[in-house]
Parts: sequence; structure tokens; C-alpha cells
Amino acid sequence: MNIENVDLSSMATSIVDEFHKLDPKRKVMISIQPGIYAHGDRFLLGIALGNLLHNAWKFSSKRELAEIEFNSIISNNEQVYYVRDNGAGFNQKYAKKLFGIFQRMHKPSEFSGIGTGLATAKRIILRHGGDIWVETAPDSGATFYWTIRSE
Repeated sequence: MNIENVDLSSMATSIVDEFHKLDPKRKVMISIQPGIYAHGDRFLLGIALGNLLHNAWKFSSKRELAEIEFNSIISNNEQVYYVRDNGAGFNQKYAKKLFGIFQRMHKPSEFSGIGTGLATAKRIILRHGGDIWVETAPDSGATFYWTIRSE
């Protein structure tokens, strides 16, 4: 891995701008906190953040006004990043299953995809010495949290 200081806020803005180009009529309220950085591999972090933002974009697609937020907080003296949406959500008791390859919480007829995005994001975050988890409820959106401990 090529470890460097990565501007995740700029990266998130670029990713979401691409989503808007593909679906310009969609009503989405995006909130990206500026100045969020991580120490890690730029390419891999881009894939992980892209997958997390894509999930938020996809699973909030049935809302008249989708809301997607990228931000970070400090918890137990550690920076915790998160992507939050107001989308479909799912039952929290299945959260651990969600990060497995080809695992889905919704029918393919409801939302496209094959179930690899979150598994890929988890592998990248684990490779950076971090952890990932989710808080969610059916029809109440989801918030994906993660840490990075690369040196």
C-alpha cells in the first residue's frame, strides 16, 4: 500500500458529482463535511468510500428527497468516519451478515447489485487496520461507521 494523507472530503465530493451526472434529475440533499482526512492508500480508500457512498445513493433512491451525509466524529480518542442516508435500511440483527460477499438485505428486484460492495469496503478498511459497522432500521436509513489506523 502507498500510505499518504488523503482528503476524503474532496474524494467524496468527486464521487457524488459523478453520481449526479448519471442521474441529474434526482433530488438528493448531500452534506459533505470539508477537511476530513485519513492516512491510507488513496486508491483503496477511494474504492471503499465509493462503495459506501454508492450504497447510500442506491438505497435512498426511492425517497422523494434523498439525504446523504459524509462526516466524521471523535469517539474514544479515535476518528470515526461515517456515511449516513435516509434510505431503505434493514433489520439491525442482520448487520454482520451484510459485510459478507454476495450478501444482500433486499431483493434484486428492489435494488440492483450483486452484494460485493460492502464486503470490498470491509476488506479495505481491515487492511488499513480499522473496523466497520452499521446502525440501521427498516425504512429508517443506515449509517456506516469506520475507522482507519494505518501508520
